[in-house]
Amino acid sequence: MRLGPHLSRIGNDIVAVHLIDTPDGITLIDAGLPGHWSDLRAELRAIGRDLRDIRGVILTHGDSDHIGFAERLRRETGVPVYVHAADADRARGGDKPKLSMGPARLWPTLGFFAYGLRKGGVRTTYLSEVVEVADGDVLDLPGAPRIVSLPGHSPGSIAVHSELARAVFVGDALTTRHVLTGREGLQPAPFTDDPEEALASLDRLAGLDAAWVIPGHGAPFRGSPADAAAAVRAAAQPA
Repeated sequence: MRLGPHLSRIGNDIVAVHLIDTPDGITLIDAGLPGHWSDLRAELRAIGRDLRDIRGVILTHGDSDHIGFAERLRRETGVPVYVHAADADRARGGDKPKLSMGPARLWPTLGFFAYGLRKGGVRTTYLSEVVEVADGDVLDLPGAPRIVSLPGHSPGSIAVHSELARAVFVGDALTTRHVLTGREGLQPAPFTDDPEEALASLDRLAGLDAAWVIPGHGAPFRGSPADAAAAVRAAAQPA
């Protein structure tokens, strides 16, 4: 799915992976679920590229529904996989907090887990090697992605800002479709380690210049990061 001249998406509003596509190659943002491998190959063919054009994968955090095919790609092509130092252990299969699911509705929750099963989510392959990044790093990758630390969903959650793509990829710092309730619109994401810290981190989005705010779950938001952050805060207020 083409979003813009340098921006594509594979997957869907349940789980998505994004590509920054430039003449110098491709940067992947997250790696979804293992079964997204075939979707990646299909998208590359559709835009006239192949696996050899991928220069790196940046993980917005280390959860299993974001690391999907990353290790396979790393082993088969040697492509580096970048993750914030605070989530490196999680991406390698380390322990994570035992979180309650929070609000849920039957059919959206079943749909989320059924999609995960179809896409191989029960056979997570964790990373054996990662390249650690930190807040403020500008990576030597297509699209000149800059790392913006957004702790809360996990200690090492990040946003990835690309001026070329006019986009900021926020992982699970927020969502536009709650995978457990089916509720649509900008809102906090479920399975968050520290919800209060996650909301506070949204201050770091407000100053970014982007036309797209792109979560790992839900439709991309066409608008400013400041507007997105304000909408998430509003949605987090008690009814």
